[in-house]
Amino acid sequence: MKNLVRDIRNCTECASELELGPRPIVAVHPKSKIVIIGQAPGSIVHRTGIPWDDKSGENLRRWMNITNEDFYDASKIAIIPMGFCYPGKGKSGDLPPRKECAPLWHSPLLNILKEVELIILIGKYAQDYYLKKEAEKTLTATVKNYKAYLPKYFVLPHPSPRNNIWMAKNEWFKEEVLPALEKTVTDILK
Repeated sequence: MKNLVRDIRNCTECASELELGPRPIVAVHPKSKIVIIGQAPGSIVHRTGIPWDDKSGENLRRWMNITNEDFYDASKIAIIPMGFCYPGKGKSGDLPPRKECAPLWHSPLLNILKEVELIILIGKYAQDYYLKKEAEKTLTATVKNYKAYLPKYFVLPHPSPRNNIWMAKNEWFKEEVLPALEKTVTDILK
């Protein structure tokens, strides 16, 4: 595993396309119980090198009802983004995750994580990649249908503060999905 993680952290596959250059972000351990597959690091995470070290991460940890200590314990939680590096700024937020990363690195990583009990798919990029035709046409419909993907996957919208409007329009998410997420995570990590 150490060699694979070293290879990921040294990856320059799409360096010429990255506004701030490569800085692959990944956190895994052979005993990881939960894998979080999100989009790609933002500019803050690129700067700090700490996954989910921003407002989105604060929201995600709140949704999971998990401490920073547990969240950043790779023997409990592995963090494998769809794109390992900050993709750069787009017209209305960050660019999509680079398409090279998941096909190159996800299978080798997941194949050595033998104790994983749950994969949390955050956002449409991760959901479309892993659920393929089983994903609903919209992220909202996929998240609303979250039970269909359990026990292997738990699907979530991105926890970005930019999604506050989505949260306000979809009260069922706070009332039904977040309590189920919290219970699932608690049961796995106890």
